[in-house]
Amino acid sequence: MTTTTRPIRMPVHRSLRLTSVAALAAALALTACSKKGGADAPGGPGGPGGAGGPGGGRAPSLTLAEADVASPRLASLEDAVPVTGTLDPLERAEIRARLEGDVDGVYVREGQPVRAGTLLARFRANEQAGQDESARADLASARASLSTAQWNLEQTRDLYRQGAVPERDVRLADEAVSAARARVAAADARLRTTAQTVSDTRVLSTVSGIVEKRSVNPGEHVARGATLFTVVRGDVLELAAAVPERVAATVQPGQVVHFTAGGRQIEGRVARVAPSVDPASRSVTVYVQVPNGDGSLRAGTFATGRIVSRVVSDALVVPATALREGKEGAPPFVYRIADGKIEVAQVTQGLADEAQGVVQIVSGLAAGDRVVVGNVGMLGEGMQVHMAGAGGRRGGGAGGGRPGAGGGARAAR
Repeated sequence: MTTTTRPIRMPVHRSLRLTSVAALAAALALTACSKKGGADAPGGPGGPGGAGGPGGGRAPSLTLAEADVASPRLASLEDAVPVTGTLDPLERAEIRARLEGDVDGVYVREGQPVRAGTLLARFRANEQAGQDESARADLASARASLSTAQWNLEQTRDLYRQGAVPERDVRLADEAVSAARARVAAADARLRTTAQTVSDTRVLSTVSGIVEKRSVNPGEHVARGATLFTVVRGDVLELAAAVPERVAATVQPGQVVHFTAGGRQIEGRVARVAPSVDPASRSVTVYVQVPNGDGSLRAGTFATGRIVSRVVSDALVVPATALREGKEGAPPFVYRIADGKIEVAQVTQGLADEAQGVVQIVSGLAAGDRVVVGNVGMLGEGMQVHMAGAGGRRGGGAGGGRPGAGGGARAAR
């Protein structure tokens, strides 16, 4: 006998089925309310009254001080090439010993001004003086022998004309005169040598200047060629500066150079420009001379200067901190304040004057514009601007004025 099992269907109560449907509807309603309270809820980012919804809140705002805003102005700018270096003497002469011997006296010290030809020191000259006297005596003897030979030649010629002596005697007398003249020339040359030796015992300054170093004292024995003194010419100082190859063409002899050295403002001029480029540094050496007649500047002073190639009058300038760099080769720009809002204004930059801290604006701004200077935080097109003291406070945020909110305001100082 085969038994078949059938599923038993239980009757579902109608009230239970209605309860399940109601629970499902309530769950769906709860989910919808949750979503609306996010993006579309009042005060949310996308709802009415939010920052991005229809009729949303205020745009991001920023409060600035007067020091954060500047207006373009007219100024005189110099197109200049910066240079730095050490001011060295135009001439530095090393006075060396021309002979070997003992030093009898030294007559100058460091820092003492001297003129060309001033006696600086003296060698013991006993030996040199004796050689000079001997040379003078030899010259006198040679001249006497020459005089005798010339008289003998004249007499021999007279006798030859009278037929008293042969021609051979005339020739011998003439050769004697020639030999005597040669002895006179040799004696004269020796005398000049000994006279120069005597002169070398007196050490003289070769230039006018100031004694920078003295390397000898009285009684010392020095060798020939030893350095005795160093004399520098301080009435003109010279600076050798390297300028980049790209701007070297604008530097010419005679151009004015404004220097700051030793806490003073001084002026010099370009004296010379090297004819070639240094292959290692790709720079050109420029020589600048600075007058120092009063000696107020000392050799070795470090100086910074600017070689002026041209002057631009009535240039429209703004502080260098107002200029912002464009991205990916875009032109520079400034943040201009117009109708109480920030707008980005692209500009064309001209000369830059680091000394004054300004840059020239060729186009893009007018004299009456106002621009933001310095780092005041993140700025953007359309951001509202309030000035401190005009009812605003520093560092307003987006919407509710919370410090830092909106990403475009600076916190209160």
